[in-house]
Amino acid sequence: MSLLGIHFTLLVGHTVPVPAPPFLIESLQNVEVTHNDDQRSGFQITFSIGRNGPGDLLDYQHLSTPLLKPFNRIILIVTFNAIPRVIMDGIITNHQMQPGNEPGTSTLTITGDDVSLMMDREEKSVEHIGQPDMLIVTKIISSYAQYGLIPKIIPPLSIDQPIPIERTPVQRGTDLEYLKTLAERYGYVFYIIPGPVPLTNTAYWGPPVRIGMPQSALTFNMGPQSNVSSVNFQQNALDPVIVSGNVTDRQTNQSMPVQTFTSTRIPLATQSTLLTNLPNVRKIRPENSEGLSYMQAMTQAQARMDSSLDNVVTANGELDALQYGDILIPRGLVGLRGVGYSYDGLYYVKRVTHTIRNGEYKQNFSLTREGVGSTTPVVRP
Repeated sequence: MSLLGIHFTLLVGHTVPVPAPPFLIESLQNVEVTHNDDQRSGFQITFSIGRNGPGDLLDYQHLSTPLLKPFNRIILIVTFNAIPRVIMDGIITNHQMQPGNEPGTSTLTITGDDVSLMMDREEKSVEHIGQPDMLIVTKIISSYAQYGLIPKIIPPLSIDQPIPIERTPVQRGTDLEYLKTLAERYGYVFYIIPGPVPLTNTAYWGPPVRIGMPQSALTFNMGPQSNVSSVNFQQNALDPVIVSGNVTDRQTNQSMPVQTFTSTRIPLATQSTLLTNLPNVRKIRPENSEGLSYMQAMTQAQARMDSSLDNVVTANGELDALQYGDILIPRGLVGLRGVGYSYDGLYYVKRVTHTIRNGEYKQNFSLTREGVGSTTPVVRP
């Protein structure tokens, strides 16, 4: 389907998705895809359905086709400026059919999640003897090769090698739950990024991405250069925390102080809400520190502090992809301009929702950082 120079491709099938037949493409009404760095990404596709001939007497063609059955795989590709982008590789989980009284008003909406859904289908109790967290993460991701998962794992600052006679890491829960639990220990995130090519996905386990080339600037209230139709900001001064207390080191059995001071994240704002409100910042004690070494306790305390600063300032808005001239990609950096020094500058793109209709391509976004004040005088146009 071509939408004002944007070409949309739908692949669907049980094991290996294939191009959708013409009757599905012709009846496509609306596509919505949401990417989020702390939840599973999801999609919703709405088709117009009807009965057009003898073959549809028994049931609607869309319902009788095996292509749209639950747990089939769907791949959505948008070709923008002649560059194909995979915006979703997911699994169908839900059907919603709404018959209409008038011809052409019946609809079928299918909903689903990205392929990480398949990592959340079986609770397990598994011992990972003598394996550090990075190796466990690599092993779990590699077991889902049928979904084309490509591991992208960022080593933490401290690696604790478990000694079998002292302790054994034990997984209790699904693979997805365990990967997220391991990530939280370091203030990391785990998510699936569709692509870079169809039938492949990147499994990212690491800190929120705050390095690299920012995307083209989001521009507001700057005349013909504007590409953002609306934006609003929120600063929550209650989010930051400082971790302070004592833990008993597992190896020495001695009580040792644990204290965090500042975030280890790359700063995106000149005025961190933590530092500007330091006397009033909430102080919390180390959590779940029993049986940990001092290094493990410090790592988890720093992770809690880092995560508490990630979403202090949020910017929510909407842009027109055609005016923007590109697709805003989540889980990376973008510059924002036109709203003043306090809220201009670089942000982390936490969430993006694509809404595609005939003649329209909108994106809702959520940007985050740790405070106000731009760290750069200009952003990439």
